[in-house]
Amino acid sequence: MRLDINLASQPYEDSRQFWMRWGTAVGAVALLTLVLLALDVTGWVNARRDRAAIAEKKAMIADRDRIRAEAERILNLPENRTTRDESQFLNQLIERKAFSWTRVLENLEKVMPPHVHLESISPQLDEDNQLGLKMTVAGDSRDRALELARRMEDSRRFAQTRVEAGHAEQSQTGDTERFDIVAIYIPEPIVLSAAPAAPKTNTKSKTEVTPKAGVRPKSLAPTGSKH
Repeated sequence: MRLDINLASQPYEDSRQFWMRWGTAVGAVALLTLVLLALDVTGWVNARRDRAAIAEKKAMIADRDRIRAEAERILNLPENRTTRDESQFLNQLIERKAFSWTRVLENLEKVMPPHVHLESISPQLDEDNQLGLKMTVAGDSRDRALELARRMEDSRRFAQTRVEAGHAEQSQTGDTERFDIVAIYIPEPIVLSAAPAAPKTNTKSKTEVTPKAGVRPKSLAPTGSKH
């Protein structure tokens, strides 16, 4: 029987292998910490920039609301009521001129997907003086209504399109779904035609005859037989 006895005061340890293992782990943890720290700093800088941009936009909105409130206060003064009423009347005339049922229906026809038809539509002005449309459409699936909203949003004549409500309903036309869609209508710009130019006077068509000095024009004697 053989017994191995270590008479050394300290047992033998492989330090190189120990440092290779734990050194690699510590280096990986340190590298990961640096990456996370860099991401944290970058996110903080971006968040600070975003907060500054949001604060700037809020200041602009507050300034616009202040100017608008001041303008409304001035227009509501008794001496300015006539100007305010005339301005509102002119704005209504402009909006009525810009809104055309024919144009609206033509634009809707361009974006209307198959198996979907328009049942009702009503225009109205919102508080920002934008022309809104509330429509009721019917089709055979909800996907058709979502496709219509997407097409309207992609066009240049509609904005802020959304599907508000929908319910199933069986009709004689075969429609199984009915949806309410609201959107902002963007009218086409009004092109003002130039006023027609005034016709030029043809100075050559008429000739004025000025009698010469000392020459008397001959008088026209009445025609008839002489006695």
